[in-house]
Amino acid sequence: MERLILLACVASTWFMAGLIWFVQIVHYPLFTRVGIAEFEDYHAAHTRLTTWVVLGPMIVELTSAAALVVRPPAGSGPLLPWLGLAAAAICWVSTVWIQVPLHQRLAGGHDPVSVGRLVRSNVVRTLAWTVHALIVLIMIGRVTWSN
Repeated sequence: MERLILLACVASTWFMAGLIWFVQIVHYPLFTRVGIAEFEDYHAAHTRLTTWVVLGPMIVELTSAAALVVRPPAGSGPLLPWLGLAAAAICWVSTVWIQVPLHQRLAGGHDPVSVGRLVRSNVVRTLAWTVHALIVLIMIGRVTWSN
């Protein structure tokens, strides 16, 4: 069972890590290229569609990371699951307390200051998801090579 949980964590974390790099390098910076008249509709569509893409994987990542703390796979040790859960928690805290409020501001219309803050603050999530992706990769390597 621990291996299935680890695989779910690996898949969801790597999905989110890849997605957040795309968002950080391409998607968020392109907010500045959307015309003022089109921005509200564009941002509303962005928010609605992005929620469909990220909510499931984020829930799977967080719950599987927590499950790995409770039942770490043989060979992974106790520290890596805790570090992974901490990285996942950082992503959720940053999303809820920083990115969501910035998106709420942007829902009211084009705001270059908020877009800039969104791009800069998203570095935290980008780094946390990258770190978590590396942690679960190490964990799966340890589990694979310990047998």
